[in-house]
Amino acid sequence: MISVLRSTWPLLLGIMLLLVGNGMQGTLLGIRGGIEEMSTDRLAVVMSAYFGGFLAGSLIAPGLIQRVGHVRVFAALGSLISAVLIMYAAIPNWLAWSLLRFMIGFSFSGVYITAESWLNASTSNDKRGQAMSLYMIVQMIGLVSAQFLINFGDPSGYMLFILPSVLVSLAFTPILLSVQPAPAFGTLKRMSFRKLYQISPLGCIGIFIMGSVFSALLGMTSVWGTIEGLNVRDISAIVAAIYLGGLAAQFPIGWLSDRTDRRQLVLQLLLVGIFAVTLVLLFDPGIWGTLLVAAMIGGIANPVYALLLAHTNDIMEADDMASASAGLMFLNGLGAVGGPLIVGRLMGLVGPDGYWIYIGVLLSALAVYTAWRMKKREALPTTETGGYAVVTPTISPVAVEYSFDAPQDDEGIHADAADAAAASGEPVPDFDVPVATDAAQDLVAPEDYGTTETEDPPSDQDVSRS
Repeated sequence: MISVLRSTWPLLLGIMLLLVGNGMQGTLLGIRGGIEEMSTDRLAVVMSAYFGGFLAGSLIAPGLIQRVGHVRVFAALGSLISAVLIMYAAIPNWLAWSLLRFMIGFSFSGVYITAESWLNASTSNDKRGQAMSLYMIVQMIGLVSAQFLINFGDPSGYMLFILPSVLVSLAFTPILLSVQPAPAFGTLKRMSFRKLYQISPLGCIGIFIMGSVFSALLGMTSVWGTIEGLNVRDISAIVAAIYLGGLAAQFPIGWLSDRTDRRQLVLQLLLVGIFAVTLVLLFDPGIWGTLLVAAMIGGIANPVYALLLAHTNDIMEADDMASASAGLMFLNGLGAVGGPLIVGRLMGLVGPDGYWIYIGVLLSALAVYTAWRMKKREALPTTETGGYAVVTPTISPVAVEYSFDAPQDDEGIHADAADAAAASGEPVPDFDVPVATDAAQDLVAPEDYGTTETEDPPSDQDVSRS
C-alpha cells in the first residue's frame, strides 16, 4: 500500500482536492437556494442538472480525450469547473444555476474518466486493487472534509464559493506536473441493454434504482435540511454522516459478500434501510437520531450499489465486464437525473417528509424485486463468485472496469491463452491490445441500445445463471 501511495500521491492529492470542491458546491447550493428563496421544485431542477451533465460527459468526454489528449481535456475541464464555482454566487438565479450545474457535471465526468485512466496506467495489475481502494478512500475524505469547511463561512456571501474554486485550481497542479505518462485509450465491444438485462435483470433494475437514491441523497439532502429549518452545521453534519456511513460499511459488508449469496445480503440491507426510514417518518428522532439514520442510509446505499455490480460481474464473462459497466453506469445516470426532480415535487406536495418517503419507496421497490429475482434463479456457489470491489456511484465506468480486473499481469494472461491454443492445435491469438481501455469509449447512444449486432445474444445456459 505504501509503494502504491508513493507512486500515485500527486494524483490522489489532486482527486481529494477536486472532491472537496465538488462536495462543497452540492451542499452549499441547497443552503444558498433557501436563502435566495428559490422554490423546492426549482432547486430540484438545479440538482438534477448536475447528473444530466455527468451523464452527457460520460458519453462525450472519451471522444474528446481521444481527439485532443488527456492533458488538454483535463486542463480545459478543470478551468471550466473553477470558473463555474465562482459564477454561482455572481448569478443567484435558478435557471443560470441549472446551466452551470450541467456544465460542472459534464466537466467532472470527464475529469473522473481521465484521472481514473491515469491511476490505472500508473499502477501494475497486482497493485491495482490497492490503488482503487486508496482512490475510494481519498474520495470520501474529500467529500466529508467539504462538509466541515462549509461551517467556516457565510453561505449568503462569496467566500464559500471562492474556496472550492481555489481548491479545484490547486488540484490540477500535482496531477499535471506528475511524471506519470498519460494512458492510452482503446476500444471495447458494445453491449446492448437487451443483452445486459438478459444476463442480469437485478443488476440493471437495481443500479437504475440506486442511481435515483444516490441523487436524492447527494443532491437533495441540503434542500431537505433547509426546508426542515436546520442550521448549516446540522445540514453539513448529516451530509457528512451519509458519506462516512457509506465508507465504514463497505469493508465488513464486502467481507460478508464473499461468503454468502449477494442477493440475500442486498435484501437484508434494504430491509434495514426501510426500517430506518420508517422510524424517521413515525417519530421525531432529533438531530442525533437523524445523524444515525443518515449514516445507516449511507451505509446501506453504497454497499448495495457495490453488491449489485459484484453480482453482475459474477455472471459476466471476464471480457464483457468492461462494456457491461458502461451500460450499467448509463442506467445509473438515467436514474440519477430523475431523482431530484421527483423528490422536489414530493416535498412540494407533502413537505420535508417527501424526502424520506421517496427513499423508502425506492428501497421497498428494490427489496420486492430482489426477493422475486431470488425465486427465479438459483444462487451461484460462493466458490464460483468473484471478488467484491469498493466502488461508489461517484466513479466512472473506467474505475468499475479496473476494480473488477483479475490481479494477473497481461503477459501471464496472454501466455496461458497461447499455451491453451497451441495445445488444441488452434492458431495463437493476436494480443495486440491497448494498455488501458475506457468503458465509455464505445458506449452507444441511447437510441442504439438494443440494436447493435457486435455481439451474439447470450446462450440459454448463460442467461440461466444467477
